[in-house]
Amino acid sequence: MRSRSGLRALIRLFGILALVFASAAGAADEIAVPPLKARITDLTGTLDSGQLASIEAELRAFEQRKGSQIAVLMLPSTQPETIEQYSLRVAERWKIGRAKVDDGLILIIAKNDQRLRIEVGYGLEGAIPDVVAKRIIREVIAPHLLANDFYGGIREGAQTLMKLIEGEKLPAPARAQGSTSDDYQSLFVILLIVVVVAGGVLKAVFGRLLGAAATGAAAGFVAWAIAGALGAAVIAGVVAFLIALLGGGRGYYPGGFGGGGLGGGGGGFGGGGGGFGGGGASGGWGNN
Repeated sequence: MRSRSGLRALIRLFGILALVFASAAGAADEIAVPPLKARITDLTGTLDSGQLASIEAELRAFEQRKGSQIAVLMLPSTQPETIEQYSLRVAERWKIGRAKVDDGLILIIAKNDQRLRIEVGYGLEGAIPDVVAKRIIREVIAPHLLANDFYGGIREGAQTLMKLIEGEKLPAPARAQGSTSDDYQSLFVILLIVVVVAGGVLKAVFGRLLGAAATGAAAGFVAWAIAGALGAAVIAGVVAFLIALLGGGRGYYPGGFGGGGLGGGGGGFGGGGGGFGGGGASGGWGNN
């Protein structure tokens, strides 16, 4: 009896070990989820740099305007997983969309599998129900992919999805921390241009004091037109007046324009903590 019970225990142990090794082997075969560094990730090399930049810019502008995040991932294959299984892993890893708003959306294209999926966050399931996502795949994206126009399919698909999200009532996007300082930097640059270009001319026409006053008035008007704030206009006018008055006959040009440039700040793109629950749709093109 003891030998039989010992044999059963040994068989059970081997069974458990077999399951563990099988699970480990299956996990090793899974396609890794790439790190999220941009709004569009192409692991197939299909899109050129200009196409990637164009889509990235559209998605960034939409996020800044609406707050919702859209990410695109194109990879060769999701096998051995289905695109639904892989897409959910991507959603859990990337966390596209804002926390507690859950307004993220991911478009995944498995090029060699000829399969694609739109993964919709909780907060967008009203704007993009499964049946609508399915129709967008079938009628908007798939025809482009069938014609080997991946850029056109991604771009038109994203634009269609953005239009649907635009109609959804969502919290306004949070103003970036660097926006205020960027606004003041822009006003300072404009202020310098007004002083340098207009200051000398106005002082030559109206004299030193009246010319400086006219320069200050012009700078204040420009600041008010751009910022829409009376306080900024007053400050800009006073500073421009003083610079023009103290800067000599040709106007005062303190230092130079700093380095750097226009455009987005440093750092990469990251998800905002949005949640997904499997909403969305899948489809294919070609023989799928």
